[in-house]
Amino acid sequence: MGANNGKGSSSISSDVSSSTDHTPTKALRNVATSEDSDLSMRTLSTPSPALICPQNLHSFQNGRGSSTSSSSITGETVAIVHSPPPTRLTHPLIRLASKHQKEQANIDRLPDQCIIQIFSYLPTNQLCRCARVCRRWYNLAWDPRLWRTIRLTGETLSVDRALKVLTRRLCQDTPNVCLMLETVIVSGCRRLTDRGLYTIAQCCPELRRLEVSNCYNISNEAVFDVVSLCPNLEHLDVSGCSKVTCISLTREASIKLSPMHGKQISIRYLDMTDCFVLEDEGLHTIAAHCTQLTHLYLRRCIRITDEGLRYIMIYCATIKELSVSDCRFVSDFGMREIAKLESRLRYLSIAHCGRITDVGIRYIAKYCSKLRYLNARGCEGITDHGVEYLAKNCTKLKSLDIGKCPLVSDIGLEFLALNCFNLKRLSLKSCESITGQGLQIVAANCFDLQMLNVQDCEVSVDALRFVKRHCKRCIIEHTNPAFF
Repeated sequence: MGANNGKGSSSISSDVSSSTDHTPTKALRNVATSEDSDLSMRTLSTPSPALICPQNLHSFQNGRGSSTSSSSITGETVAIVHSPPPTRLTHPLIRLASKHQKEQANIDRLPDQCIIQIFSYLPTNQLCRCARVCRRWYNLAWDPRLWRTIRLTGETLSVDRALKVLTRRLCQDTPNVCLMLETVIVSGCRRLTDRGLYTIAQCCPELRRLEVSNCYNISNEAVFDVVSLCPNLEHLDVSGCSKVTCISLTREASIKLSPMHGKQISIRYLDMTDCFVLEDEGLHTIAAHCTQLTHLYLRRCIRITDEGLRYIMIYCATIKELSVSDCRFVSDFGMREIAKLESRLRYLSIAHCGRITDVGIRYIAKYCSKLRYLNARGCEGITDHGVEYLAKNCTKLKSLDIGKCPLVSDIGLEFLALNCFNLKRLSLKSCESITGQGLQIVAANCFDLQMLNVQDCEVSVDALRFVKRHCKRCIIEHTNPAFF
């Protein structure tokens, strides 16, 4: 049950503020201070009562905390799970609520299920405050249904310790395993190490989605542990993890598998963008283990060549989306391999692959007739002939980017306009040979056009106005100061 950080926050905060007479005011003030100091370092789409606060802040004891100001907070950041609030208030300065005031707390009459539903809409800082209201709310805030997803962000966050604390608390009802936790998103946390990933692998057997983008300290061994111990993992994002060069099972896991099972991993979505060290041999291992891949992104994997793509086509015949943008060694021969996906391929990005020409486009157009999205920006070898063949064979094309292709002119646009009537997005940025006449032909035939990029193109104001008249919903990105 995911949380919506914007929905329901205001209504709940008023109820929480009205309940402060029931709790130690000093403790509540400390909780608010520690949480509001860093809202970016909290657990995500599912809120939690885990506090993300500096290590030098005094731990809560018996409902009491220090009055450290949030402006003076420095040092290491860790996740601390506070103890349940006391059942009876004994502080001499607390004014006990009158009987009339207790009768006004209508929210206490709601069943647990309704309160849990309300909690699912709260951001983490508000839920932390609710967890300090009373013992009942504390227990409801730790309901496993609110913990299907964990998100941690922040470069200074001690992620390994935070994951250890959170998984330990979530494992109380089911020792050693978090059965409800399905998604872990840790993005931009440079302090995440293999130890944190090993905690996830050990405690989250039902994990289905893992994102550790831009976590530079992750190595192959930790990834192997996750994919081996989480058999249901389908979505893996290791983009920006420059040390990751392969995806495979551990040797122990491979030995335990039966010969009929082979060495298969259930991953369907794999993003290895900016994994600079990935080579053809690593891609071979990935393809051999992840045969169920449907989405594969290899952006800026600069060591990949046509040979690596050949391995992908041998083992992964179900790929629907593929990106090899900025892979400078991919050429027309690689396009011939990709064309073996035939009608299954719907999305292809070959941006800035300078070795691809009309020959490669012809391979794709001839066999991948159901292609919906093509990004060929910066492929300067593409001409009007390639665009013509693409338009006549991929008539269901909805999005096309041929920016920075100086050999594409109005002739190519005319072929697009007369064949691809469903075109919604067209980028012609920095196409030197494009004029207003070509744009008018496109606008007169592609009424569903929603986005047109003609930045740095020599087109007149009249042509832009013509496009706006015929394509009412079209957003035009341009650099003509006379058109607004």
